Amino acid sequence: MDNIIPQPPTFAAVARGRMQCQVLRRQNRRVKPSIPKPMPSSNHGRTVAVVGATGLVGRTMLEALASRKFPIRELLPVASSRSKGSVIEFKGEAIEVIGVEDAVERRPDIALFSAGGDVSKQWAPAFKAVGTTVIDNSSAWRMDPAVPLVVPEVNADAIGEHLIIANPNCSTIQLVMALKPLHDRFLIRRAIVSTYQSVTGTGQAGINQLEQERAGAEATRIYPHPIDRNCIPHCDVFLENDFTKEEMKLHHETKKILDDAAVQVSATAVRVPVVGGHSESVYLEMERAFSVPDVKEALQLMPGLIIQDDPMSDVYPMPVNSHGKDEVFVGRIRRDLSEEQGLHLWIVSDNLRKGAATNAIQIAEHLQKSGRFRR
Repeated sequence: MDNIIPQPPTFAAVARGRMQCQVLRRQNRRVKPSIPKPMPSSNHGRTVAVVGATGLVGRTMLEALASRKFPIRELLPVASSRSKGSVIEFKGEAIEVIGVEDAVERRPDIALFSAGGDVSKQWAPAFKAVGTTVIDNSSAWRMDPAVPLVVPEVNADAIGEHLIIANPNCSTIQLVMALKPLHDRFLIRRAIVSTYQSVTGTGQAGINQLEQERAGAEATRIYPHPIDRNCIPHCDVFLENDFTKEEMKLHHETKKILDDAAVQVSATAVRVPVVGGHSESVYLEMERAFSVPDVKEALQLMPGLIIQDDPMSDVYPMPVNSHGKDEVFVGRIRRDLSEEQGLHLWIVSDNLRKGAATNAIQIAEHLQKSGRFRR
Protein backbone atom coordinates (compact mmCIF):
# COMPACT_ATOMS: atom_id res chain seq x y z
CA MET A 1 0.00 0.00 0.00
CA ASP A 2 1.21 3.49 -0.72
CA ASN A 3 1.54 6.22 1.85
CA ILE A 4 -0.31 9.53 1.70
CA ILE A 5 1.77 12.58 0.82
CA PRO A 6 0.58 15.48 3.02
CA GLN A 7 -0.46 18.51 1.00
CA PRO A 8 1.22 21.89 1.66
CA PRO A 9 -0.83 24.03 4.05
CA THR A 10 -3.01 26.73 2.59
CA PHE A 11 -2.55 30.42 3.54
CA ALA A 12 -5.67 30.12 5.68
CA ALA A 13 -4.25 27.09 7.48
CA VAL A 14 -1.00 28.92 8.21
CA ALA A 15 -2.90 31.93 9.53
CA ARG A 16 -5.06 29.67 11.63
CA GLY A 17 -1.98 27.98 13.07
CA ARG A 18 -0.45 31.35 13.98
CA MET A 19 -3.68 32.38 15.69
CA GLN A 20 -3.71 29.10 17.68
CA CYS A 21 -0.12 29.66 18.80
CA GLN A 22 -0.97 33.19 19.94
CA VAL A 23 -3.97 31.90 21.89
CA LEU A 24 -1.95 29.10 23.46
CA ARG A 25 0.78 31.54 24.54
CA ARG A 26 -1.86 33.61 26.30
CA GLN A 27 -3.39 30.55 27.95
CA ASN A 28 -0.37 28.51 28.95
CA ARG A 29 1.83 30.40 31.37
CA ARG A 30 3.45 27.27 32.73
CA VAL A 31 6.36 25.63 30.97
CA LYS A 32 5.36 22.10 30.02
CA PRO A 33 7.59 19.26 28.92
CA SER A 34 7.64 18.91 25.15
CA ILE A 35 7.32 15.72 23.13
CA PRO A 36 10.52 13.69 23.45
CA LYS A 37 13.13 15.06 21.06
CA PRO A 38 14.17 13.11 17.95
CA MET A 39 17.40 11.22 18.46
CA PRO A 40 20.61 12.57 16.89
CA SER A 41 22.52 10.58 14.32
CA SER A 42 25.07 8.17 15.71
CA ASN A 43 28.07 6.25 14.47
CA HIS A 44 26.73 3.42 16.62
CA GLY A 45 23.48 3.01 14.74
CA ARG A 46 21.20 0.03 14.81
CA THR A 47 20.20 -2.53 12.22
CA VAL A 48 16.45 -1.99 11.83
CA ALA A 49 14.02 -4.21 9.93
CA VAL A 50 10.67 -2.74 8.90
CA VAL A 51 8.32 -5.65 8.22
CA GLY A 52 5.55 -4.41 5.95
CA ALA A 53 7.71 -1.59 4.60
CA THR A 54 5.65 -1.09 1.43
CA GLY A 55 2.34 -0.68 3.26
CA LEU A 56 0.69 2.51 4.44
CA VAL A 57 1.93 2.30 8.03
CA GLY A 58 5.27 0.83 6.95
CA ARG A 59 5.99 3.80 4.72
CA THR A 60 5.01 6.14 7.53
CA MET A 61 7.46 4.28 9.78
CA LEU A 62 10.23 4.96 7.27
CA GLU A 63 9.28 8.65 7.16
CA ALA A 64 9.25 8.88 10.95
CA LEU A 65 12.57 7.03 11.31
CA ALA A 66 14.10 9.63 9.01
CA SER A 67 12.39 12.70 10.47
CA ARG A 68 13.19 11.72 14.07
CA LYS A 69 16.80 10.89 13.10
CA PHE A 70 16.80 7.46 14.69
CA PRO A 71 20.39 6.16 14.48
CA ILE A 72 20.42 3.48 11.79
CA ARG A 73 23.49 1.56 10.63
CA GLU A 74 21.51 -0.63 8.23
CA LEU A 75 17.88 -0.57 7.16
CA LEU A 76 16.18 -3.81 6.13
CA PRO A 77 12.87 -3.12 4.33
CA VAL A 78 10.81 -6.31 4.43
CA ALA A 79 7.68 -7.17 2.48
CA SER A 80 5.79 -10.10 0.99
CA SER A 81 7.01 -12.08 -2.02
CA ARG A 82 5.02 -9.78 -4.32
CA SER A 83 7.20 -6.81 -3.33
CA LYS A 84 10.49 -8.67 -2.76
CA GLY A 85 13.18 -7.25 -5.04
CA SER A 86 11.49 -3.90 -5.46
CA VAL A 87 13.23 -0.74 -4.28
CA ILE A 88 12.24 1.82 -1.65
CA GLU A 89 13.92 5.15 -1.00
CA PHE A 90 15.17 6.04 2.46
CA LYS A 91 17.02 9.30 3.15
CA GLY A 92 17.96 9.59 -0.50
CA GLU A 93 19.24 6.02 -0.80
CA ALA A 94 17.64 3.27 -2.88
CA ILE A 95 17.32 0.07 -0.81
CA GLU A 96 16.11 -3.30 -2.08
CA VAL A 97 13.15 -4.94 -0.35
CA ILE A 98 13.94 -8.39 1.07
CA GLY A 99 11.89 -11.29 2.36
CA VAL A 100 11.24 -11.95 6.02
CA GLU A 101 13.42 -15.08 6.12
CA ASP A 102 16.39 -13.05 4.88
CA ALA A 103 15.72 -10.40 7.52
CA VAL A 104 15.73 -12.97 10.35
CA GLU A 105 19.08 -14.31 9.12
CA ARG A 106 20.54 -10.78 9.35
CA ARG A 107 19.70 -10.70 13.09
CA PRO A 108 18.64 -7.03 13.29
CA ASP A 109 18.61 -5.15 16.58
CA ILE A 110 15.01 -4.06 16.07
CA ALA A 111 12.13 -5.31 13.93
CA LEU A 112 9.23 -2.90 13.47
CA PHE A 113 6.20 -4.93 12.40
CA SER A 114 3.23 -3.59 10.46
CA ALA A 115 2.17 -6.47 8.27
CA GLY A 116 -0.93 -7.84 9.99
CA GLY A 117 -1.56 -10.15 12.92
CA ASP A 118 -0.93 -13.43 11.11
CA VAL A 119 2.53 -12.33 9.98
CA SER A 120 3.34 -11.09 13.47
CA LYS A 121 2.24 -14.32 15.13
CA GLN A 122 4.35 -16.37 12.71
CA TRP A 123 7.52 -14.29 12.53
CA ALA A 124 7.86 -12.26 15.75
CA PRO A 125 8.97 -15.39 17.68
CA ALA A 126 11.57 -16.12 14.97
CA PHE A 127 13.09 -12.66 15.38
CA LYS A 128 12.94 -12.99 19.15
CA ALA A 129 14.83 -16.29 18.93
CA VAL A 130 17.82 -14.57 17.30
CA GLY A 131 17.85 -11.77 19.91
CA THR A 132 15.92 -9.13 17.94
CA THR A 133 13.56 -6.81 19.82
CA VAL A 134 10.18 -6.81 18.05
CA ILE A 135 7.85 -3.80 18.20
CA ASP A 136 4.57 -4.96 16.74
CA ASN A 137 1.81 -2.70 15.43
CA SER A 138 -0.81 -5.42 14.90
CA SER A 139 -3.35 -6.72 17.41
CA ALA A 140 -1.58 -10.09 17.63
CA TRP A 141 0.17 -9.59 20.98
CA ARG A 142 -1.64 -6.70 22.61
CA MET A 143 -3.68 -8.65 25.12
CA ASP A 144 -1.08 -11.35 25.76
CA PRO A 145 -0.35 -11.01 29.50
CA ALA A 146 3.33 -11.77 28.85
CA VAL A 147 3.72 -8.92 26.34
CA PRO A 148 3.81 -5.25 27.42
CA LEU A 149 1.42 -2.86 25.68
CA VAL A 150 3.26 0.44 25.59
CA VAL A 151 2.77 4.15 25.02
CA PRO A 152 6.19 5.52 26.05
CA GLU A 153 4.92 8.73 27.68
CA VAL A 154 2.46 6.65 29.73
CA ASN A 155 4.09 3.34 30.72
CA ALA A 156 7.60 2.95 29.30
CA ASP A 157 8.61 1.20 32.51
CA ALA A 158 6.47 -1.80 31.42
CA ILE A 159 9.01 -2.66 28.68
CA GLY A 160 11.57 -4.21 31.02
CA GLU A 161 13.63 -6.90 29.26
CA HIS A 162 10.84 -8.07 26.96
CA LEU A 163 11.81 -8.84 23.36
CA ILE A 164 8.27 -8.55 21.98
CA ILE A 165 6.52 -5.24 22.67
CA ALA A 166 3.04 -4.39 21.42
CA ASN A 167 1.92 -1.07 20.00
CA PRO A 168 -1.66 -0.27 21.09
CA ASN A 169 -4.53 0.40 18.72
CA CYS A 170 -4.36 3.90 17.20
CA SER A 171 -7.52 5.09 18.98
CA THR A 172 -6.26 3.74 22.30
CA ILE A 173 -2.93 5.57 22.04
CA GLN A 174 -4.43 9.03 21.74
CA LEU A 175 -7.03 8.25 24.40
CA VAL A 176 -4.57 7.12 27.09
CA MET A 177 -2.28 10.07 26.35
CA ALA A 178 -5.05 12.31 27.68
CA LEU A 179 -6.39 9.94 30.34
CA LYS A 180 -3.08 9.16 32.04
CA PRO A 181 -2.43 12.60 33.65
CA LEU A 182 -6.09 12.92 34.65
CA HIS A 183 -6.25 9.44 36.12
CA ASP A 184 -3.08 10.02 38.13
CA ARG A 185 -4.54 13.20 39.60
CA PHE A 186 -8.31 12.68 39.82
CA LEU A 187 -8.90 8.88 39.47
CA ILE A 188 -11.09 8.18 36.45
CA ARG A 189 -13.83 5.70 37.22
CA ARG A 190 -15.67 5.76 33.89
CA ALA A 191 -14.99 6.76 30.29
CA ILE A 192 -17.48 6.89 27.41
CA VAL A 193 -15.78 7.33 24.06
CA SER A 194 -17.17 8.06 20.60
CA THR A 195 -14.55 7.85 17.84
CA TYR A 196 -14.58 9.50 14.41
CA GLN A 197 -12.02 7.44 12.53
CA SER A 198 -10.25 8.26 9.27
CA VAL A 199 -10.36 5.91 6.28
CA THR A 200 -6.58 5.60 6.63
CA GLY A 201 -7.34 3.29 9.55
CA THR A 202 -8.23 0.63 6.97
CA GLY A 203 -5.23 1.26 4.77
CA GLN A 204 -4.99 2.17 1.11
CA ALA A 205 -8.18 0.26 0.31
CA GLY A 206 -10.21 2.63 2.49
CA ILE A 207 -8.64 5.65 0.82
CA ASN A 208 -9.36 4.15 -2.60
CA GLN A 209 -13.04 3.60 -1.83
CA LEU A 210 -13.47 7.19 -0.65
CA GLU A 211 -11.60 8.68 -3.62
CA GLN A 212 -13.46 6.53 -6.15
CA GLU A 213 -16.83 7.50 -4.69
CA ARG A 214 -15.90 11.19 -4.66
CA ALA A 215 -14.86 10.92 -8.31
CA GLY A 216 -18.20 9.32 -9.21
CA ALA A 217 -16.48 6.09 -10.25
CA GLU A 218 -17.51 2.54 -9.48
CA ALA A 219 -15.91 1.92 -6.10
CA THR A 220 -14.30 -1.25 -4.80
CA ARG A 221 -15.92 -1.45 -1.40
CA ILE A 222 -14.22 -2.52 1.78
CA TYR A 223 -16.97 -0.92 3.89
CA PRO A 224 -20.53 -2.29 3.81
CA HIS A 225 -21.88 1.13 2.73
CA PRO A 226 -20.67 4.20 0.83
CA ILE A 227 -18.24 6.27 2.92
CA ASP A 228 -18.31 9.53 0.94
CA ARG A 229 -20.84 11.94 2.49
CA ASN A 230 -21.57 9.32 5.11
CA CYS A 231 -20.69 8.13 8.63
CA ILE A 232 -20.65 4.40 9.29
CA PRO A 233 -20.96 3.29 12.96
CA HIS A 234 -19.07 0.12 12.16
CA CYS A 235 -15.27 -0.28 12.63
CA ASP A 236 -14.04 -3.88 12.44
CA VAL A 237 -16.47 -6.79 12.96
CA PHE A 238 -19.40 -6.99 15.37
CA LEU A 239 -19.16 -9.35 18.32
CA GLU A 240 -21.86 -11.22 20.22
CA ASN A 241 -22.22 -8.37 22.72
CA ASP A 242 -23.11 -5.98 19.83
CA PHE A 243 -19.88 -4.03 20.25
CA THR A 244 -17.29 -4.17 17.50
CA LYS A 245 -13.75 -5.49 17.92
CA GLU A 246 -12.49 -1.90 17.58
CA GLU A 247 -14.71 -0.79 20.45
CA MET A 248 -13.60 -3.68 22.63
CA LYS A 249 -9.94 -2.86 21.87
CA LEU A 250 -10.50 0.54 23.46
CA HIS A 251 -12.08 -1.15 26.48
CA HIS A 252 -9.43 -3.81 27.09
CA GLU A 253 -6.29 -1.95 25.99
CA THR A 254 -7.00 1.16 28.06
CA LYS A 255 -7.40 -0.92 31.18
CA LYS A 256 -4.19 -2.87 30.49
CA ILE A 257 -2.11 0.27 29.87
CA LEU A 258 -3.43 2.22 32.85
CA ASP A 259 -3.14 -0.94 34.96
CA ASP A 260 -6.23 -0.13 36.92
CA ALA A 261 -9.37 -2.27 37.04
CA ALA A 262 -11.33 0.74 38.26
CA VAL A 263 -11.34 2.44 34.85
CA GLN A 264 -14.41 1.32 32.92
CA VAL A 265 -14.46 2.15 29.20
CA SER A 266 -17.35 1.91 26.73
CA ALA A 267 -16.96 3.01 23.14
CA THR A 268 -18.78 3.59 19.86
CA ALA A 269 -16.45 3.63 16.85
CA VAL A 270 -17.51 5.44 13.67
CA ARG A 271 -15.82 5.56 10.26
CA VAL A 272 -15.94 9.05 8.72
CA PRO A 273 -14.94 10.42 5.26
CA VAL A 274 -11.66 11.94 6.47
CA VAL A 275 -8.20 11.13 5.09
CA GLY A 276 -5.76 11.23 8.00
CA GLY A 277 -6.51 11.80 11.68
CA HIS A 278 -8.81 10.17 14.22
CA SER A 279 -11.04 12.23 16.54
CA GLU A 280 -12.64 11.22 19.83
CA SER A 281 -15.42 12.70 21.92
CA VAL A 282 -14.70 11.58 25.47
CA TYR A 283 -16.83 11.80 28.62
CA LEU A 284 -15.11 11.04 31.94
CA GLU A 285 -16.35 10.66 35.49
CA MET A 286 -13.78 11.27 38.23
CA GLU A 287 -13.52 10.00 41.79
CA ARG A 288 -11.83 13.15 43.10
CA ALA A 289 -13.05 16.74 42.90
CA PHE A 290 -11.57 18.78 40.07
CA SER A 291 -11.76 22.19 38.47
CA VAL A 292 -11.36 22.81 34.74
CA PRO A 293 -8.18 24.87 35.36
CA ASP A 294 -6.78 21.91 37.34
CA VAL A 295 -7.60 19.62 34.42
CA LYS A 296 -5.84 21.92 31.95
CA GLU A 297 -2.82 22.14 34.21
CA ALA A 298 -2.55 18.34 34.37
CA LEU A 299 -2.87 18.04 30.59
CA GLN A 300 -0.32 20.81 29.97
CA LEU A 301 2.29 18.86 31.91
CA MET A 302 1.87 15.72 29.78
CA PRO A 303 4.72 15.31 27.26
CA GLY A 304 3.51 14.96 23.68
CA LEU A 305 0.09 16.46 24.38
CA ILE A 306 -0.98 19.93 23.23
CA ILE A 307 -4.05 21.84 24.41
CA GLN A 308 -6.00 23.74 21.75
CA ASP A 309 -8.92 25.12 23.69
CA ASP A 310 -10.26 28.57 22.88
CA PRO A 311 -13.67 27.85 21.34
CA MET A 312 -14.71 31.51 21.33
CA SER A 313 -11.89 32.07 18.84
CA ASP A 314 -12.71 28.87 16.92
CA VAL A 315 -9.64 27.13 18.31
CA TYR A 316 -10.05 23.38 18.90
CA PRO A 317 -8.35 20.23 17.59
CA MET A 318 -9.22 19.06 14.07
CA PRO A 319 -7.80 16.18 12.03
CA VAL A 320 -6.86 18.50 9.16
CA ASN A 321 -4.40 20.25 11.49
CA SER A 322 -3.05 17.07 13.11
CA HIS A 323 -2.07 15.49 9.80
CA GLY A 324 1.62 14.57 9.71
CA LYS A 325 2.23 15.57 13.34
CA ASP A 326 3.45 13.40 16.22
CA GLU A 327 1.51 15.07 19.04
CA VAL A 328 -1.95 14.44 20.50
CA PHE A 329 -4.27 17.48 20.63
CA VAL A 330 -6.97 18.11 23.24
CA GLY A 331 -9.70 20.73 23.40
CA ARG A 332 -13.39 21.43 24.15
CA ILE A 333 -12.53 20.88 27.82
CA ARG A 334 -15.65 21.45 29.94
CA ARG A 335 -17.50 20.17 32.97
CA ASP A 336 -20.65 18.13 32.36
CA LEU A 337 -23.98 19.91 32.90
CA SER A 338 -25.67 17.08 34.80
CA GLU A 339 -22.84 15.33 36.66
CA GLU A 340 -20.58 17.36 38.97
CA GLN A 341 -17.77 14.83 38.55
CA GLY A 342 -18.22 14.62 34.77
CA LEU A 343 -15.79 16.07 32.21
CA HIS A 344 -15.87 16.33 28.40
CA LEU A 345 -12.82 16.28 26.11
CA TRP A 346 -12.22 16.30 22.35
CA ILE A 347 -9.04 14.42 21.36
CA VAL A 348 -7.42 14.37 17.90
CA SER A 349 -4.26 12.74 16.56
CA ASP A 350 -2.80 11.51 13.28
CA ASN A 351 -3.54 7.79 13.42
CA LEU A 352 -0.63 6.90 11.12
CA ARG A 353 1.91 8.93 13.09
CA LYS A 354 1.39 8.89 16.88
CA GLY A 355 -1.34 6.29 16.44
CA ALA A 356 1.07 3.83 14.82
CA ALA A 357 4.51 4.66 13.37
CA THR A 358 5.72 7.34 15.79
CA ASN A 359 4.67 5.42 18.89
CA ALA A 360 6.61 2.36 17.69
CA ILE A 361 9.71 4.44 17.00
CA GLN A 362 9.43 6.18 20.38
CA ILE A 363 9.58 2.70 21.93
CA ALA A 364 12.76 2.05 19.92
CA GLU A 365 14.16 5.40 21.08
CA HIS A 366 13.47 4.45 24.69
CA LEU A 367 15.30 1.14 24.20
CA GLN A 368 18.25 2.92 22.60
CA LYS A 369 18.53 5.45 25.43
CA SER A 370 18.17 2.77 28.10
CA GLY A 371 21.18 0.84 26.76
CA ARG A 372 19.30 -2.16 25.40
CA PHE A 373 21.66 -2.46 22.43
CA ARG A 374 25.36 -2.72 23.25
CA ARG A 375 26.92 -4.09 20.09
